Amino acid sequence: MYRRRRLFLGAALLMVIAMVAGGFALAGAISGTSEQASATDPAAAATASADPSSQASPSAPEPTPTPSATPTCNQNLVTVSASTDKAAYGPGENPLLTLKVTNGGTMPCQVNIGTSQMEYLVTSGPDRIFSSRDCQAKSEDLVKIIGPGASETANFPWSRNRSIEGCQPVEAKPGGGGAYYIFTAKLGSRASPEAVFQLN
Repeated sequence: MYRRRRLFLGAALLMVIAMVAGGFALAGAISGTSEQASATDPAAAATASADPSSQASPSAPEPTPTPSATPTCNQNLVTVSASTDKAAYGPGENPLLTLKVTNGGTMPCQVNIGTSQMEYLVTSGPDRIFSSRDCQAKSEDLVKIIGPGASETANFPWSRNRSIEGCQPVEAKPGGGGAYYIFTAKLGSRASPEAVFQLN
């Protein structure tokens, strides 16, 4: 009888141990299955890919190249020339003095060709005979755009009279008899080469 009890208790103990071990194995199997399903769960993968921290930051736009500066005209290539309509004038003939402004550059130029800038100057040796500024009634600006290689001209009929600064009256007249005179055209700080003519 005692031996039968010991066999029964041993069998019961083995059964409890087997049940406990089976419980741990089942728990491990369930835990492993859950982790595997979580690792392969499409919803979890989609959530991970939608995470902003896992996205590559957008690349910064490339800077737009700065346009080159628009070319401007070279004012040093704007020249002034002087001419008369004849080389020699008989008694009673009045010279026509012409001022010509030329843009010798490759770009259009803005030039003030108003009476505020012009001067028609006649000299004879060291003698200052006449200046259009001495008795100028108005002084006005006239800005024009002169194209490359283009010119603007302005004419002044000279009455063969003398003038002085302040437009004071002058009795004397320029002499004739074949005397030579020099006409210089001025526009602002620009001065033309001399144009020589003769008065008879």
